[in-house]
Amino acid sequence: MGFVVAVDGPAGSGKGTITKRIAEEMKLTSIDTGAMYRSVTLAMLEKNIKVEELDKIKNLLDQIKIEFKKSGNEQKIYLNDKDVSIEIRSKEVNENVSQVSAIDIVRSKMVELQRIIAQNIDVIMEGRDIGTNVFPNADVKIYLDATPEERARRRFKQNEENGINIPFEEILENVKQRDFIDSTRKNAPLKKAEDAIYIDSSNMTIEEVVNEIKQIIIQKKQ
Repeated sequence: MGFVVAVDGPAGSGKGTITKRIAEEMKLTSIDTGAMYRSVTLAMLEKNIKVEELDKIKNLLDQIKIEFKKSGNEQKIYLNDKDVSIEIRSKEVNENVSQVSAIDIVRSKMVELQRIIAQNIDVIMEGRDIGTNVFPNADVKIYLDATPEERARRRFKQNEENGINIPFEEILENVKQRDFIDSTRKNAPLKKAEDAIYIDSSNMTIEEVVNEIKQIIIQKKQ
């Protein structure tokens, strides 16, 4: 097993942005587990598979291929050889990803893939249950948080940059709903690992959060 940095936290807490920056600056491989669940959600939507159709979901998981590929300074996610980096951020995926993520066979398959990825490389992996479930023995555990309003503002700005037009109020409601679903699901709910370091990024710049986590990693490696 390589060196593992686990970054957990709710939707919009900045996990994706922060982990990508740290990965680049510290030569770690960044794995966006949320994008993996979004890819499964997109695949189910495309095939009109409902969350209760477990046999169809199992067949889908047996055939699905999810890959992360570098494109210049960006990391793209591919679903069955197609770049879906923008599609997985759509309104329809946003509204369904928490329900899909709560399905036991989906979580089991994604955790299996995440552990395989980290077998021989140093990774920084972000998600909801990395430090509690996927890698309970991770070398570094961070729980990154922010207020729902701040997280909705960040998601609104991110959507604007990607040409996705969703009202702020709708995003805020979606953030709160996802928090509830993610933290109350039976299988690997969103929660802070007992030994994770808590960081509230509500009033911090990206640079400040990156530097704080980098120092934690450096101290652990020493």
